[in-house]
Amino acid sequence: MKISIDWLKDFVEIKEDPKDLDHLLTMGGLEVEGLEEFETIEGGLKGLVIGEVLEREQHPNADKLSLTKVDIGGEEPSPIVCGAPNVAAGQKVIVATVGATLYPSEGEPFKIKKAKIRGEVSLGMICAEDEIGLGKGHDGIMVLDTDLPNSTPASEYFDIKSDHVLEIGLTPNRVDAASHLGVARDLSSLLKRPINLPDISGFKIDNQSLPIGVEVEKKEACLRYSGLTISGLEVKTSPEWLQNRLKSIGLAPINNVVDATNYILHGLGQPLHAFDAEKIKGNKILVKTVAAGTKFVTLDEEERELVANDLMICNSEEPMCIAGVFGGLHSGVTEGTTSIFLESACFDPAFVRKTSQVHGLKTDSSFRFERGTDPNMPVFALKAAAMLIKEVAGGEVSSDIVDIYPEPVANFEVTVKYKNVDRLIGVVIDREEIKAILESLEMEILSSDEEKLTVSIPPYRVDVQREADVIEDILRIYGYEKIEPAEALDSDYLASFPVKDPDLIKNTVSQLLAASGYQELMTNSLTKDAYAEKHEGLDPAQNVYMLNALSADLNVMRQTMLFSGLEVVLHNINRRQTDLKLFEFGKTYHKKAEGGYDEQENLVIFLTGKKQEESWIEKTKPSDFHQLATAVQKVLGKLNFQDYDMEETEDKAFAYGLEYKSRKATLVKLGQLKPNLTDVLGIEQPIFYAEFDWLTVLKQMQMKVVYQQIPRFPEVRRDLSLVIDSSISFAEIKRLALRTERKLLKRINVFDVYEGKNLGEGKKSYSVSFILFDENSTLNDKVIDKTMNRLISQFERELGILIRR
Repeated sequence: MKISIDWLKDFVEIKEDPKDLDHLLTMGGLEVEGLEEFETIEGGLKGLVIGEVLEREQHPNADKLSLTKVDIGGEEPSPIVCGAPNVAAGQKVIVATVGATLYPSEGEPFKIKKAKIRGEVSLGMICAEDEIGLGKGHDGIMVLDTDLPNSTPASEYFDIKSDHVLEIGLTPNRVDAASHLGVARDLSSLLKRPINLPDISGFKIDNQSLPIGVEVEKKEACLRYSGLTISGLEVKTSPEWLQNRLKSIGLAPINNVVDATNYILHGLGQPLHAFDAEKIKGNKILVKTVAAGTKFVTLDEEERELVANDLMICNSEEPMCIAGVFGGLHSGVTEGTTSIFLESACFDPAFVRKTSQVHGLKTDSSFRFERGTDPNMPVFALKAAAMLIKEVAGGEVSSDIVDIYPEPVANFEVTVKYKNVDRLIGVVIDREEIKAILESLEMEILSSDEEKLTVSIPPYRVDVQREADVIEDILRIYGYEKIEPAEALDSDYLASFPVKDPDLIKNTVSQLLAASGYQELMTNSLTKDAYAEKHEGLDPAQNVYMLNALSADLNVMRQTMLFSGLEVVLHNINRRQTDLKLFEFGKTYHKKAEGGYDEQENLVIFLTGKKQEESWIEKTKPSDFHQLATAVQKVLGKLNFQDYDMEETEDKAFAYGLEYKSRKATLVKLGQLKPNLTDVLGIEQPIFYAEFDWLTVLKQMQMKVVYQQIPRFPEVRRDLSLVIDSSISFAEIKRLALRTERKLLKRINVFDVYEGKNLGEGKKSYSVSFILFDENSTLNDKVIDKTMNRLISQFERELGILIRR
């Protein structure tokens, strides 16, 4: 977005150098990506002066060339060879001196050099208007009617204006700064100088000769709609000052009416649209949607097919404009227009955004509307635009202002706690300075005490609706450069972590397991009472019987989800679907001995058959405990369980297995089911099963994700082969290792297990990796060896482990 510094001066006093403004705005949150000089004539006519032709004679070696002597203010007249037929002694002319660069109306720029033309010295060039970018005429040199002294800069004679233009990389949230007024508001606060709005006190309604009715049918899409008519105007070229303003920010002038609307858009940030009043059939404006599929020709002469939610500005018979996006070809201002209806509105951002995307139309208006414009600006901008149009195009305001604003948009109210300001910014800012900053940003202090203040924020600041937003505004005006960097990098936040949503968490875990190839079950909570007698871990006395059982197979509420899942497994196996990966969320029910009932929620996982389908690439392998453990660990990792204990399970349902615990509470039990349980249903293949205590998992899961800086120093891995008694678990080895070395030992992992005759009866071998890491330095061999020897000594002494070397 381009911002003219001269234009900014209309809104706020600016004394600073453009480079200082560049830095000031960037540090204030509006990053300046470029600073360039703009001149009304490219090059600013630098090196061009007024001269007087003292002598003219024929070139001795060329019929169409003249030798002249021109006074340009030097000690001696300058000899210049000239090819223009109209050059004559006594003329005041424009001379490009040696070293000047010319920017012609057509073609590339070129530099004037000392030259010899047909043997005669030429120290400059007498210019035609097209050679210096002032027009297209090339019949002869420009002859001036002026009394200005020779050597007067040509830029002074032609009143060349120069300006500096800032290229601001506007972030999507700062639509309030998408205008010169918006940027000036920030400068007003940063420089502590008052803001100046255009003077509209001179606005008046001249007559009522051209009233046009307005009706807003789609009220949810049009928050406010204002307009008036101007008659008796003349559409023509804009005055030079208006053209220059638009050219400075990269806009091509069109005509005085359109240029005036663009001037208000880029000056005040309020998009406007001018309709030829004679094209408004029925003398009525309707703001509504039209039937999907309606054809509409836009200003670019493209025929577009409208969709159902396109908000349109229509007359009594047909659409005239895509609201907030693009005008229609047949209703716009032309050279023959003598009266207009001038629109100034506030449209709902969502409607404009969808329409803009559907039709691939991105305009200056849609850019602002789809991000949110100021609902309090339409009438002010309308009056300013009407006064400007009357100034540059003549005419009279020929109707009252129509202003349809049924539900005024309220200011945002935000309470800000000083302790949060101090914590997030990192320094304590004087409370009065905080209030002054907020008031300079046009925020009203509604109330304040020693702990907090409440502010009212104008609706044009769509980016400031939360406490953190207000604090960000305080910081950017106070000055980022005033905050001393801390010794260590850190961050903070205002938002509290969301309340745990059980349904959302379930959905997250379900997606994780489904992505890992598991299919979800939904089984009946009713089952048969006989199952409780087959499971050693269940008490038949805790069965919850149905009063009116449908059948003997559905006479109790289940105490475990195991058997209902196994029934599904059996159903699939009987249909030759033997490779199964299943999971289910469900509830179990128990009758309490002291009376009453207990309801629990669980997540269970079943795994059986082969790991993957047969393939020529790789031989298939049977599913195993480690595959199930991987799935369980994925679930716990997804729920941010950073650390948990593992120990062998004593649950009587498992032939072998583990329990994962956190804070001494069991999160999940997993292992291979005992054959006597699978035999109950006649299942002959091994079944691996995991059962989560879901309520415990929800209670202990961490909503907060912890991030750590990437280590500066490398990790070190050392491996040991441990021969141990079969009764010793890996969990015991892990606990002993972490107790022995608390500082350097970060992770332990078993990467191979061996049991065989060579080890002897009752023995097994673990290959274990130990990951060592020091946050403050690189580990050397001496420290590593000392650490490993200490671990080996403890393993041998406390667990009787034999270290194979």
